[in-house]
Amino acid sequence: MVLRAVLGVLAALMLGSALESRTAAHWLARFTDASVVAVPAVLAWIVVVCGLRGVLQRCRAPLQLAAVTILGAGSALMAWRAWALWLTLDEPSPWSGAAVALGGALGAAWLVQSLRLRALAQGPVGMQARLVELQARIRPHFLFNTLNTAVALVRLDPSQAERVLEDLAELFRAALSAPSDASTLAAEVELAERYLGIETLRFGERLRVDWQLDPACGQARVPVLLLQPLVENAVRYGVEPNDEGGEVLVRTRRKGNAVELLVRNTVRASAPGGHGLALANVQERLRLMHDVAARCSIERDDAHFTVRILLPL
Repeated sequence: MVLRAVLGVLAALMLGSALESRTAAHWLARFTDASVVAVPAVLAWIVVVCGLRGVLQRCRAPLQLAAVTILGAGSALMAWRAWALWLTLDEPSPWSGAAVALGGALGAAWLVQSLRLRALAQGPVGMQARLVELQARIRPHFLFNTLNTAVALVRLDPSQAERVLEDLAELFRAALSAPSDASTLAAEVELAERYLGIETLRFGERLRVDWQLDPACGQARVPVLLLQPLVENAVRYGVEPNDEGGEVLVRTRRKGNAVELLVRNTVRASAPGGHGLALANVQERLRLMHDVAARCSIERDDAHFTVRILLPL
């Protein structure tokens, strides 16, 4: 809630300052001055709303909304007056005050309603149904190829065939686990290693994998089967179409109180995109688990396709 409120106010201040500024320096000065006053006002509004939570919970939804919007308007007016006094401006127009109050009320109403809708979507029933739907889409495309590989190895190398089937069983155990279960990054790396071990039997030296793992990242909480769909797509679109094969880099590293997970594969410059569904699935499950605390971005150039995920630790 705090992060959403502060980011929303900063975005509004950036836009408002830009509309009233002629130069970048003037815009930056106005934005900085306004932020110094507005951010404490937003935090004060959050403290007051949280303090009144017990009272508000006993009220009907329309009354709750009216109360928080009135508080939002009051906080916006106080911040606006403090800003005007700080900058020693002339007596401001009442219309300006009305506009500021309306903006504060609308911002408070938007934040409360968005949080209410998110709570409904992430309730036990809504979230469980959504996770079931998303996890049901994770069906490894390599099933039949893996079984064929195991069959071919039965006579040539029975022990290797047994290891392939054990790895496949472990992957499907994860795919069929309860959608509400969470995993750790260390466990997801182990599953990805099993998957890439199976694919190495298919592609041989055409598949080159570089693991750069930071042990300090292993306990990060992640959705089940976060990494496997990403490396599967890296193989499917970065290695399989190329006669000379390709490289897959998996890297984890700690960045303060966060963990960065990077998956990069080589691509042909003319190769069509094909990562969309897997990425959308991963992004949605990250959002359901971590909300705005997790971020996922993609980068592509003529030689590489990169997925970068930032997770809270």
